[in-house]
Amino acid sequence: MTRIPLYQLDAFTDRAFGGNPAAVCPLESWLADDVMQAIAFENNLSETAFYVPEGDGFRLRWFTPKSEVPLCGHATLATASLILEKLDTARDEVVFETLSGPLAVRRDGDMLAMDFPALPAQEVPMPDGLADVLGKAPVRFLRAVKNMAVFDTEADVLAVAPDFDYIAEMEGEGLIVTAPGDNSDCASRYFAPHVGIDEDPVTGSAHCTIVPYWAAELGKSDIHARQVSERGGDLYCRMDGDRVVIGGHARLVLEGTFFL
Repeated sequence: MTRIPLYQLDAFTDRAFGGNPAAVCPLESWLADDVMQAIAFENNLSETAFYVPEGDGFRLRWFTPKSEVPLCGHATLATASLILEKLDTARDEVVFETLSGPLAVRRDGDMLAMDFPALPAQEVPMPDGLADVLGKAPVRFLRAVKNMAVFDTEADVLAVAPDFDYIAEMEGEGLIVTAPGDNSDCASRYFAPHVGIDEDPVTGSAHCTIVPYWAAELGKSDIHARQVSERGGDLYCRMDGDRVVIGGHARLVLEGTFFL
């Protein structure tokens, strides 16, 4: 019987039951892909992260219950928090090799700061039927890797009750809805039914597109972003050239073992 360590952390929050939960499985060597996918399905969280030692850092992979994904912010933050705050507290920084290139996470005061690639969006024609799907027409529609609909107010973002089947069939990866925030620089939600997640609680990778947009719109490089899902979470971001620094907290809430 093989024993696989399992940790669950709530990311982009400093309290249990907030932010976005991620499972993290440290490995000495890779499991078969179908086994990692089955573990992610069993966990039934938006992402399960697996990592193995590689050089001075680690190789990191992320799985939703449905598929492997090329980039995930909250599970990266959760993995870094597990390593830096529990398993190897002598480190100040950890670098992960990933499908999206090297991702560094370092201590930044009482937070951890992730260095991610910026993915600015370009305005594109609004898809037919989008206003009906969202309940209101956005003021702008853009696309990078993810689609993004921009609204006037945070209340507009909160009011969105989308058709997930429609979003799953859209070109691009899911849909961000965003607007100026009431108590933050910007508010957002993210829907990803194409990978089995109707609404993701807090999405670091979406802010690779959200932050460049609002930094340009607001004329500032430091952006306090809040994802206004039911669980909610705060991201303290900064544009740095063609990179987005995403800061946040993570809270360890569960430890266990998978028996395979």
